[in-house]
Amino acid sequence: MASRADNIASNMSLANFGKATELKQRIWFTLGALIVFRFLSFVPLPGVNPLILQDLYAQTRGGVLDLFNTFSGGSLERMSLIALGIMPYITASIVVQLGAALHPSLAALKKEGESGRKKLNQYTRYGTVGLTAVQGYFLAVGLETFSASSGLHAVVVPGLMFRIGAVISLVGGTMFLLWLGEQITSRGIGNGVSLIIMAGIIAQFPTVTAQLFEGGRSGSISPFLIFAFLAVIVLLILFISFMERAQRRLLIQYPKRASQRGMMQADRSHLPLKINTAGVIPPIFASSLLLLPLTITQFAQNSISTDSAVGGALVTLNQYLQHGQPIYLTLYAIGIVFFAFFYTAVVFNPEETADNLKKNGGFIPGIRPGKRTADYLDYVLTRITVIGAAYLALVCVLPEWVIAQTGLPFFLGGTSLLIVVNVTVDTIAQIQSHLLAHQYGDLIKKAKLKGRLR
Repeated sequence: MASRADNIASNMSLANFGKATELKQRIWFTLGALIVFRFLSFVPLPGVNPLILQDLYAQTRGGVLDLFNTFSGGSLERMSLIALGIMPYITASIVVQLGAALHPSLAALKKEGESGRKKLNQYTRYGTVGLTAVQGYFLAVGLETFSASSGLHAVVVPGLMFRIGAVISLVGGTMFLLWLGEQITSRGIGNGVSLIIMAGIIAQFPTVTAQLFEGGRSGSISPFLIFAFLAVIVLLILFISFMERAQRRLLIQYPKRASQRGMMQADRSHLPLKINTAGVIPPIFASSLLLLPLTITQFAQNSISTDSAVGGALVTLNQYLQHGQPIYLTLYAIGIVFFAFFYTAVVFNPEETADNLKKNGGFIPGIRPGKRTADYLDYVLTRITVIGAAYLALVCVLPEWVIAQTGLPFFLGGTSLLIVVNVTVDTIAQIQSHLLAHQYGDLIKKAKLKGRLR
């Protein structure tokens, strides 16, 4: 039999949505913030000639910087104020979270509650500024070197002042995106950072789709190959949607309690464990770790002679870490699997869950409360995380390999589709939660009004 919440959820309609004033304000705020993000992606760095930046990006096309450009909504290709996007913040958060898991002092801060969390967030922001400054400096040096070697004046007035101005602008752009994401999270709908990344990916859809069909029109790509690739994308989206909703439900039983009729009745519930507990975090973290050194090396090689040992090593490194290369795919898969287990351990604590069940009198049938329950939860969670990590690696790595083997000019692989589908599902779930809370609020108001009339 459907519960009261299920009945209310099934009755949600556009009329109910129109009455939810707060929800509409949150959605409009989110859309406005994303529009500001898209406007910023077209504002070039000071001192840069935006008309000839396509030649610079053409030299670095085909590597992992295509993924960087996709996540930033084409900002890297246009060398805008937000060319580095939100990826330095993600890299800094990885370092801080790893430190909180390994370093005793940071682990103690994590256990302090809200005050400790604020300090860790502050450390993450400091790390974001440092990483953005380093990447921004090498980006400015690469722009200057390209301008001098190619004879194209990509940089109007090269020199120290241009480098300082570029670093300050890039740091300001990344920190503004971070602030904008926090505002979306608190005043809008969904996770702000994830929505910014998704907006950048969606903004690239028309361009890459046009390139794909242009290849079919010109004859460089077989129409059958295009049709098969689009069919695979549809199937991949359906598969991602299914896996993101898949759960392992553990039966939780509570002691018998007296009901209203005087009969003893045992309560039962379920503890849902998602197959992919880590969500979209592992591929984003793995991508950001690969992008951090390659952003530096790919632009630094322009300022170092390829005849030298260092220059030759940088060229070789960038060649091996291009899309579809075995080393790149292997490192990417290893990073996804590692962060799937790491982030699952961060967001779900079996011992804490077992203690909460014990305090509330709940237990898993056949398992003793306490340590035995924690061990059992850890055992089940490890097994389903293996499935979740394999699923993430397959979805993210296999399309990259297929694109590299077929030569399709489609740089939005499984990682991009995974992010778009996952963020969309989470955002829709939050919208439904707000609608449900709004309907519950209306029911409470009506109940109070009837009570007063009586």
